[in-house]
Amino acid sequence: MNTRRAVFAGSWYPAGASDCEKEIRTFLADKRFRVTPDKDYIGGIVPHAGWYFSGSLACNVIAAMQSANPQDAIDVIVVFGMHLAPDSPNVIMTDGAWETPFGDMAIATDMAMDLVEKYPFHVESSARFSQENTIELQLPFIKHFFPNARLLPIGTPPAAASIDLAKTVVDTANHLNIKIKIIGSTDLTHYGPNYGFAPAGRGEKGFDWVKNQNDRIIIERMMEMDPSVVIREGISSQNACCAGAAAAAIAASKALGATSSKMVGYSSSYEKSPGDSFVGYVGLLYG
Repeated sequence: MNTRRAVFAGSWYPAGASDCEKEIRTFLADKRFRVTPDKDYIGGIVPHAGWYFSGSLACNVIAAMQSANPQDAIDVIVVFGMHLAPDSPNVIMTDGAWETPFGDMAIATDMAMDLVEKYPFHVESSARFSQENTIELQLPFIKHFFPNARLLPIGTPPAAASIDLAKTVVDTANHLNIKIKIIGSTDLTHYGPNYGFAPAGRGEKGFDWVKNQNDRIIIERMMEMDPSVVIREGISSQNACCAGAAAAAIAASKALGATSSKMVGYSSSYEKSPGDSFVGYVGLLYG
């Protein structure tokens, strides 16, 4: 099987399984983001910075998506992600596997091939792919908590067509009798001179505006579960770098039956490294 290399292992997260395991244990002990297992969560939204900055939040979201019933095995984890413009094509892998420190994740070829017959895609392979962090950063967590699941990685631009695609993903899974769960990967406001966006000043003043206004608005929209509004808000306020991925995750989760949202937590790189440039992160669950 042709395997896509994990290009961020050893820099954005540990390269070895034992070191990843240590990090995961530390993340799960983080009381800020602990989730009471009160229901079966169908989908989630996670950040995708290096594990030092946002790993704990992403880890706790994905851990909470495990089923309370061990017999309810999940066949495929669908991950929506990628930094794309509104007019970018959809992106997908249709075969092979993706490397993780815990072992390779096989691509859900059956689902992928069904989708490429219905929608236009730029198809990546194990040999030719963009070095993109949004999906890869989640894979060690997914492989750890869902060791037998296959992977369906999809890049979705912030456009209305991504919402339709997300619903079709669920239709395809149902048609093929495949049990899936959904992850959308996005960070929030990228603020400061490094990102060319600082409407509220620098330092603590800017961080207060991001946390309590700009990021709060997009989080509220994500929790209201209207994917079209999430895309519009993400573009107009520059508060979601992958609004298409978030919207697709919401649309797919709703198609699977999700009716409510839960906020696992909020954090930012400012808390780890205070300065003029920083990024916001949120973890959400849908069930």
